[in-house]
Amino acid sequence: MSNVYVHSLFSEFDIDLFKSGKHFRLYEKLGSHPMTLEGEKGTYFAVWAPSAKSVSVVGDFNYWLEGDHKLNVRWDGSGIWEGFIPGVMPGAIYKYKIQSSHNDVKTEKADPFARRAEHPPKTASVVYAADYKWKDKKWMTSRAKYNALDTPFSVYEVHLGSWRKTGEENRSLSYTELADELVAYVKEMEFTHVEFMPIMEYPYDPSWGYQLTGYFAPTSRFGYPEEFMLLVDKLHQAGIGVILDWVPSHFPEDAHGLGNFDGSHLYEHPDPRKGWHPDWKSLIFNYGRNEVRAFLISNALFWLDQYHIDGLRVDAVASMLYLDYSREDGEWEPNQFGGRENLDAIAFLEELNKTVYKNYPDVQTIAEESTSYTGVSKPVFLGGLGFGMKWMMGWMHDTLEYFKKEPVYRKYHQNDITFSMTYAFSENFMLPLSHDEVVYGKRSLFDRMPGPEWERFANLRLMFGYMFTHPGTKLIFQGGEFAQSAEWNFQESLDWHLLQYDFHTGIQECVKDLNKLYKSQPALYERQFRPEGFEWIEWSDSENSVLSYLRKGYEAENSVLVICNFTPVPRENYKVGVPETLTKAGAKLKELFNSNEKKYGGSGDFISKKVKVEAEAWNGREHSITLDLAPLAVMVFSLK
Repeated sequence: MSNVYVHSLFSEFDIDLFKSGKHFRLYEKLGSHPMTLEGEKGTYFAVWAPSAKSVSVVGDFNYWLEGDHKLNVRWDGSGIWEGFIPGVMPGAIYKYKIQSSHNDVKTEKADPFARRAEHPPKTASVVYAADYKWKDKKWMTSRAKYNALDTPFSVYEVHLGSWRKTGEENRSLSYTELADELVAYVKEMEFTHVEFMPIMEYPYDPSWGYQLTGYFAPTSRFGYPEEFMLLVDKLHQAGIGVILDWVPSHFPEDAHGLGNFDGSHLYEHPDPRKGWHPDWKSLIFNYGRNEVRAFLISNALFWLDQYHIDGLRVDAVASMLYLDYSREDGEWEPNQFGGRENLDAIAFLEELNKTVYKNYPDVQTIAEESTSYTGVSKPVFLGGLGFGMKWMMGWMHDTLEYFKKEPVYRKYHQNDITFSMTYAFSENFMLPLSHDEVVYGKRSLFDRMPGPEWERFANLRLMFGYMFTHPGTKLIFQGGEFAQSAEWNFQESLDWHLLQYDFHTGIQECVKDLNKLYKSQPALYERQFRPEGFEWIEWSDSENSVLSYLRKGYEAENSVLVICNFTPVPRENYKVGVPETLTKAGAKLKELFNSNEKKYGGSGDFISKKVKVEAEAWNGREHSITLDLAPLAVMVFSLK
């Protein structure tokens, strides 16, 4: 086998962009690229290692011997080592053996830009060139309308390893199997999008994928890159968008990963006050380094470009924004203005969002951000971070706290369930009931519900109904939609056997119909981020624990009336004011949804298919309706 040929994919312009942190397609240059050079087949390798004295490619093609295939360092000070190795073909397994110029430390690293990785616990990279013909043109050319902020956006969050497992083998489904089973299920349940917990390669299963080592490689646990492309493609063909969890906030110290890459703090910040995460015992990217920002933004664009992804949910944004996040006094250093904000991270997030939306205006970025930081989902040119949406963690916390209380005490906590509306339109909020809420002793959503069995199921249906009629987009973690009773365990399949019981299938039917309701009623989505889309009818009836409100779309006549009874006591002859501009005396309001229906596991009582409008003033409105409120139920009426 010949030695390394001098070859480069980089132009001087590429290098200038890289050094300035503005090269956002680095995956086209760095990494391993099979090609034919002067009639010889082989692979071009390029890696960034500015503190290296020498870099060798070692692998199964040279018996992992250092020195047989030494890369050449570029002359321009970029720190890039590169070269073409003939005879190295797709499927070859390799790493970079790097000798540091600082202290002669040698590291053996996986390729940060590898398109495929070995199946854990093995840690090498694989030379790979995906060959896939996409069939989702219809989706890709029209997805702007499905990803827009004024359209239904209901997300099913999935952990691929535990969604469903095969019988006796107890094996996770492959990408190919998921392309049949998961796609069919999500379509049947009427969700508009799926969100995958991180599918980038990761070494440690209990991290659930949030400790990444292979940022450009879909995990090999479930198959090949083309097979993951097939899964995305099939979802698109079914009219379902795909969001990926993306983790630019930290990375693990594993020996083959990004840490101490070339014997120096290359990717991580050298100051442990900024470069070490005390919560997750992991390293934090150096957001002030141009090449690191280019690496991360290139990675974001890679998934949108190569895998047709429709959105990125950015993990742990709060940990990036604040220098004192999870740190005591003396463990952090203020910024140049004396504040606690991480200015480099903020600048990175702004540039990330500007770049994503400039290149892919028809996708969404979504921030998991748990603080009151201002303008997370405001455009950068208006002083915001530029995300499309932000998780509404306050709503999630208050709602779960409220629902775990015995109904008899809820009248003392009316503010818990109404408080979210005081800030609901300060951001473009997504309402999340995510994986984080069903682990570590928090219990499953169903298991939090108080009371005897019928009340627990009724409470869960009510909570979902309240969620789907509250302003904002929606997210439910796998299992919640059929009242999984046990906490989520990443090593085990969801308890699909529960669907042999009527109460569980009832919850499933309820969520399915709520998705249909959300998609069919413009009032529930057209102004989901605007104060004009919501109006209280009565928020202060704490004695009865009842809420009533309007949701409004662009056209006034599309408005819907929502009434929630948060107690197990039916409220007979309950009067609700209705707007005289939309109704007239003698008109009848049609009931669109009632969570107490028998098909959902309810009693089937107190179903009011049509309710007559009366010329009697109530709740500050000239007209009203009188009806019987089902116990622990949400009722939705059309005002047409």
